[in-house]
Amino acid sequence: MRIICLVFFALIIITSCKESNQTEVVPVVEQSAVETATANASLTAIQLPSTGKSHLPRLKASGGKLHMTWVEQEGDTAILKYASYDSAKWSQPRTIISGDNWFVNWADFPALGVNGDYVLTNILEKSAEGTYDYNIKLQLSKGDAIIKDDFLLNTDGVDAEHGFVSIQAYDGGFYATWLDGRNTKNEDKSKNQMTLRNAYIDLAGNITQETEIDSRVCDCCNTATAITNNGPVAVYRDRSDTTPEIRDMAIVRWVDGAWSKPMVIGNDNWELNGCPVNGPAIATKEENVVVSWFTAEGDAPRVLTAFSNDNGASFGGAIRIDNGNAIGRVDTDFMSDGSALISWLEPMGENVVLQVARVYVDGTHDAPVTVTNTSAERQSGFPQLEVVGDVVYVAWTDLNGDNSEVKMVRFEIN
Repeated sequence: MRIICLVFFALIIITSCKESNQTEVVPVVEQSAVETATANASLTAIQLPSTGKSHLPRLKASGGKLHMTWVEQEGDTAILKYASYDSAKWSQPRTIISGDNWFVNWADFPALGVNGDYVLTNILEKSAEGTYDYNIKLQLSKGDAIIKDDFLLNTDGVDAEHGFVSIQAYDGGFYATWLDGRNTKNEDKSKNQMTLRNAYIDLAGNITQETEIDSRVCDCCNTATAITNNGPVAVYRDRSDTTPEIRDMAIVRWVDGAWSKPMVIGNDNWELNGCPVNGPAIATKEENVVVSWFTAEGDAPRVLTAFSNDNGASFGGAIRIDNGNAIGRVDTDFMSDGSALISWLEPMGENVVLQVARVYVDGTHDAPVTVTNTSAERQSGFPQLEVVGDVVYVAWTDLNGDNSEVKMVRFEIN
């Protein structure tokens, strides 16, 4: 199975990407599964409001509810839809925006932010004939009312790649982080780099504080944004200036009115001259932070997790949670007791399965829950995990020939 996974992994690498400064190597905390299992969790399927061909779910917990966006396909037209779930029923789904000129991608899918009654989403709209020439368009609404529709997040005017957006509610608005390719069209090859940028969007749709926070990052891995007691943080796959390139996870923090310098998490030292399309996931709970990610350093694919108790200023050793042959595509969220749940894809026998495991700050973890059989194909996308109270929700894209359907289960963990 190791050979199969590595062949798949090699197929999804896309050329180009970046990194950050190297620090002292922290050893991986190797832990065998503890047999107190979440493995006996009872999974309950949830009927979803999606129709037809659906994919690319995104989940967000806010106000005691689960919020979800997804994309439906009708011929060449893509439709971004939204609904909320209060543990008993879904709200009436509503169309946020539709179009036939989007860049629709299995790994770079619409983000979702919820601040009270305000919902902020994005789509990627083609800007030129180039395959990867597209802009980030935002949509801001309150209930059924559109506050501001179809407005640009990136305002550089360059026909280049802009995407991998993550959004998090903060104070009277939202922080958004994205990969910005405006410099990739620079004729000076030394400056031809993908960058990481961030901006603040208020509840009227005004964009301020746009800042470049890393000038050289991996080109095609998702970003993740969260809020600590000290303010916003963002995690992403960085890209070194060295040869061979190192593509490890990094974090930046909003400190005293400015973004900090990138700090590497885990120090995998993964040498890779390509993009693994496999970024990090983050969750916060007051001053506590959990980050999960995929690495294949040393030709050993695995999923790692690390905790911080100081708002992301430092992290403990990386905890390995997979069964020995992970594909990645991770997500994470905190439980009420300070433990965290991690989801990922991994081959098991003849199948690829979606796994969820509970991980503790001391480095131990429960035996994983196998949520469903799935597929390693790109179109199966990135499963989503979100905790509301102590109820766990997991959503994914189920493939059946040329058709796809978003599915979801819920379960509780003591």
